[in-house]
Amino acid sequence: MCGIAGIALKPGARIDPETLAALTRALAHRGPDGSGVHVSARAALVQTRLAIIDLATGDQPLFGAGSALVGNGEIYNNPELRARLGTVGFATGSDCEPPLYLARAAADFTPDLRGMYALAIDDGQAGRVLLARDEFGIKPLYISATARGTAFASEPQALVAAGLAAPGISTARLVELLQVQFTTGTRTVFTAIDRVAPGTTLAIAGEAVTTIAHHDPVRPGEVPRDEEAALAALDAVLADSVAVHQRSDVPYGMFLSGGIDSAAILALMARLNEGKVLAMTAGFDTGTVADERDDAAASARAVGARHERIEIDAAMMWAHLPAIVAAMDDPVADYAIIPTWFLARHAKGSVKVILSGEGGDEMFAGYGRYRAAARPWPFARPMRRRGAFDGLGVLRETGQGWRAGLDEARSGVVGGSAPGGSALERAQREDIAGWLPNDLLLKLDRCLMAHAIEGRTPFVDREVARFAFALADRLRARRGVGKYLLRRWLERHLPQARPFAPKQGFDVPVAAWIAARADELAPLVARAPIIQEMTVPGRVREIFSRAADKRAGVACWRLLFLALWHHRHGLGGSGAGSVFDVLAER
Repeated sequence: MCGIAGIALKPGARIDPETLAALTRALAHRGPDGSGVHVSARAALVQTRLAIIDLATGDQPLFGAGSALVGNGEIYNNPELRARLGTVGFATGSDCEPPLYLARAAADFTPDLRGMYALAIDDGQAGRVLLARDEFGIKPLYISATARGTAFASEPQALVAAGLAAPGISTARLVELLQVQFTTGTRTVFTAIDRVAPGTTLAIAGEAVTTIAHHDPVRPGEVPRDEEAALAALDAVLADSVAVHQRSDVPYGMFLSGGIDSAAILALMARLNEGKVLAMTAGFDTGTVADERDDAAASARAVGARHERIEIDAAMMWAHLPAIVAAMDDPVADYAIIPTWFLARHAKGSVKVILSGEGGDEMFAGYGRYRAAARPWPFARPMRRRGAFDGLGVLRETGQGWRAGLDEARSGVVGGSAPGGSALERAQREDIAGWLPNDLLLKLDRCLMAHAIEGRTPFVDREVARFAFALADRLRARRGVGKYLLRRWLERHLPQARPFAPKQGFDVPVAAWIAARADELAPLVARAPIIQEMTVPGRVREIFSRAADKRAGVACWRLLFLALWHHRHGLGGSGAGSVFDVLAER
């Protein structure tokens, strides 16, 4: 796990050392273990390293086959690729070295890679620069067109900090953020910066940027339709995924909630490791939301894991929220950033790698919204049909333009990348195309990388997806219960997790925390420049007066998030201090 950045230069263009130094500084939190730079007539590449694999010789850039490479992520099938490329004289043990030679053989080289990655290759023989992002979008990659060429980086803020992209912000995209809690597609909130789409490989030669390939993350394989045989196959697939996601030369642990997905990861880690698994769980100081720590502890005891709990209270949130939001330069107004950030801070002293259960719901049809979308006409309910601010009278912009990205993604899933398939499968694919990379995985990346921790997601894996999307619907959801086959598997392998017991969804008590200080908070949020620009006068204070109400509380949280985010990334504020200190700044 690292940070990468650079620029594919136009003919005759040059980049000064200070710009490269600015990129390095802006990405230092992603890679505190070292940095490297490569400059040629075609490109400048920068990498900041978090050393996980090949601690001794894995510094980047890597060189071979007439090319130079910088990469962010992990190639989990590195040992298998090295065996296949047996005649190559590898210079390092880095998991990112095989892609150098695969890219020499074929520009569309990523189907050979199993992992999470954003790669930049200065291909000297072909006279081009290749940029590639993994098919699920686990690792981020952003680009910006400049006078000197196409700039790229792991985070938008690095492009802005280095002067390679203007900091202009799209208000329309901020409306989408408020309504949905994330933004869709390749456009970011920064008008000059785009995302490289998941599964995409770009070739940049001179001033031409060409899409070499775009790969669907879901390519169903063959699985038994019989339930018993499917359970045995699921065990093999999950064990294989967790095993490769544990490949590391540094200590690792896991984040454990009281839910199905992380319990499954725990059960497999306990099986595959000789020592005790380190599992960490967050809880809250209020009874207004369910506390998962006792359920997590029961699972941890059952497998003999070392279980560490942390408690998050309102004072911690108020003190650290500006720093948390500052880490979300590509904004995600998901309040789960709070426990994720604090868990990462706690983990930093013990491990450099964390396994997480993200993606289990998307792969195995866990969300109720999938079942609602799969109901027969006229009872089916499209996902995200209403925005968080619809009908509240808070936003100046009251149209439905914010739905464009959702509608585009939905039409692409139904008619483009995933023709056919059941309604349940189409709903899952819609989330895998949008919600997963632009909310869940982005949140995990930023919150963990803020503390130089690598996050790994065994459910978000091509072999797991190949298995999961070959399952019959009756093995995904049955009798109103999602993740049916996964629950059956967990019932056998970790029954203490009570996989079929009614579960309360994971929640964070932001509404209660905000309501307790609404009188103090409302005027500070209301006077923030971006809030004044986007909201109807007087309505912000009114909605904060009702913050204890669930829907109003969500709206208040997103307005607070936006005020803090814009202070840091729109106005260039420091983000230092408490929520009240930051919002009181002029």
